[in-house]
Amino acid sequence: MASGKNGKPSRSQARSAARQLTLQALYQWQVSGNAMHQVEAYIRAALPDDGLEPHEDIAAVLKTADLAYFHEMAQAVARQQTELDESFAPFLDRRVNELDPIELAILRLGSYELTQRLDVPYRVVINEAVELAKRFGGTDSHKYVNGILDKLAQRARAAEIQARRSSQG
Repeated sequence: MASGKNGKPSRSQARSAARQLTLQALYQWQVSGNAMHQVEAYIRAALPDDGLEPHEDIAAVLKTADLAYFHEMAQAVARQQTELDESFAPFLDRRVNELDPIELAILRLGSYELTQRLDVPYRVVINEAVELAKRFGGTDSHKYVNGILDKLAQRARAAEIQARRSSQG
């Protein structure tokens, strides 16, 4: 991972790492049924594991992550789960409870950023979600995630998308 000034990760790298941690927290939260604060504490206490690839080693990811952003997203997605699910459910080809747990976690994370973090450009949100799906999801899950979040962006970020199109001529 390339670094910014002083060997520290850039803001975008730190946010990408925070999204990865949030995905891992959401997955654990969904499958374990534990409270999000317990899952977050477990992740923050992760020890290095040399047997894992760098992006799979939670302790290594923690070193570069924007931990405040991780905390915000993990807690907010857990609190707003129902509303977030309702935001993307119209674009699904199946029920929310039939989604793969990784895809569901990525869609919840992406939906949160699209609807609540208007400071993050919609293209960044979708790209980050697609990259997470490529790394952690099934074979074609990145295509599915891209399609769903793109449709949600058309509704949630219509003004931003229109402004971008207008500026391109």
